Amino acid sequence: MVFIQFQLSNVQKDGWSDGAIMSRDGGERRGPAEEVDKEEHLRERADSSGSAMEVEGSVRKRVRQNTPSPQNSLSSIASSPPRLVSVDELMETAHSMTNMALAHEIVLNGDFQLQKKPPPEHSLEKHVSDIVRKAFWDCLQTQLDEDPPTYNHAIVLLGEIKESLLLLLLPGHTRLRSVIEEALDLQLIAQEAQNGALDFPRLATFILDTMGSLCAPARDDDIARLRTVSGVVPLFREIFQVLELMKMDMANFTIQSLRPHLQEQAIEYERKKFQEFLNKQPNALEFTTRWLTEAAQELGGVGSEKTAAAATAAAATTGERVATSAVPGQEAITTPAPPSAIAVLNHAYATLLSWDHGSRSFPETVLMDQARLEDMQLRLWGLELLAAVLLVTVGAGGTAVSGLSAFAGRLKSTAVALLEGKHIRSPGIGDTLISVSEQMARELQSCLSEHGFPPLSSEAESFLIGQICSLNSEENAVIKLIESRVRAVMLGTLVVNSPQRGPQPLPGGLSPIRAELEPLQATFARLMAFNRAVFAPVYSDVLRRVHHGVGSAATGPSSSKE
Repeated sequence: MVFIQFQLSNVQKDGWSDGAIMSRDGGERRGPAEEVDKEEHLRERADSSGSAMEVEGSVRKRVRQNTPSPQNSLSSIASSPPRLVSVDELMETAHSMTNMALAHEIVLNGDFQLQKKPPPEHSLEKHVSDIVRKAFWDCLQTQLDEDPPTYNHAIVLLGEIKESLLLLLLPGHTRLRSVIEEALDLQLIAQEAQNGALDFPRLATFILDTMGSLCAPARDDDIARLRTVSGVVPLFREIFQVLELMKMDMANFTIQSLRPHLQEQAIEYERKKFQEFLNKQPNALEFTTRWLTEAAQELGGVGSEKTAAAATAAAATTGERVATSAVPGQEAITTPAPPSAIAVLNHAYATLLSWDHGSRSFPETVLMDQARLEDMQLRLWGLELLAAVLLVTVGAGGTAVSGLSAFAGRLKSTAVALLEGKHIRSPGIGDTLISVSEQMARELQSCLSEHGFPPLSSEAESFLIGQICSLNSEENAVIKLIESRVRAVMLGTLVVNSPQRGPQPLPGGLSPIRAELEPLQATFARLMAFNRAVFAPVYSDVLRRVHHGVGSAATGPSSSKE
């Protein structure tokens, strides 16, 4: 990780680039005042990269938002006494969590790259940045236009260019390093400037040739464009912009090179870093404890149809035994055995796909995957709505269209186009469903006519349109049915005690969305398997304490598989 930090510190060491890590959860954006302060010290070397600072800001923000408070602690779990924490400890903890989040992102996101993130167009931040940058370059132009010219500022910029070129070198570039040191000798350049013998075109040619030999093939066009720029100040400005892109390329190359090595050590590394965090923040598992406690209560609760259904599903998922008792003259009563720790954890993972991100704090142990899980949740909502629309439409056609695969494909393509980017909780979904229902009715009538079946009556067509329009409610029976089946499928992907033998059969109504559902299943299983491997000791300890807090209705000692 030290090598990664060294490389990333070169991505944005000054105010010339707004590079940032582009992630779904984002980071804290620099405000105008902070940008002005950065431009006032425009060429001073920073201690760390802007990209790393942005990630660190994001982590600090999430730590602040999810820091446990005494008022929210569970009555069944005793909270640790408050302890004074120094600013240095907080900074060290935030830095450690930043490294952990960065390593986690690199390991789990194969497409992870550093990318330039410019400020929004017409924003105050961009306006202030443009003004300060223009003032800087105007100042340089004024110095060069003096008689005799003042080269102090220009020599400083040449030193910055030299430093950037040296940072782009690999360890084996010893000869090129010597050439750069000799050609861009600042003391010699300063003497030439004092004597009026500074040959800037020669220096510019050397710089561009060196950049051309070091850049990635994707930057060849940028180097060619630089050779057409006239004027010292415009060329300086363009050189710095391309150098920032080259630094970004080098950082991404380093990430790609180190990813296999990080994957080998990621589990132990994250576990170690999180344990260090727990040592400094003993009460930092409040939301994780609450999350697992609720899962245990849902699986082990008594007298609730919801908890009984959840317990039965968990038992079926993990292959646990189901106890059956019967009283003479009465129907046999089937009761699932007390859920194991594995069943509780799997059920807890499944609840993350139904999480209310707007009002509930995310568990600390899965916080780094919150953006991924939230995105997965939105995609599942969209698939559930799509499946419900198709189920209702095909159901209205009955046996006449149920076996027509071509019609099913055409119907799905139409529905996907009309529902693109929409889900059950999207604003204005009611208006969208009106258009969808009318188009579905037309498609069904056309199919019936093509195959010689009698068309739907006006009453049946109106009923179909009404059924589809009613899907805008979360309490709709079809929506609830599809949602429960999708959640059961996602829970089934977490089975770890039985080998997967080919594609698993899907419940009724989900076959049309199999192609879209399977990648989400694989991603969910991979994320949760990694999380389980990293935090197994933490979950074991929390579930043990949850057992004592919840009682025998949650997880009994005889059934706990820690």
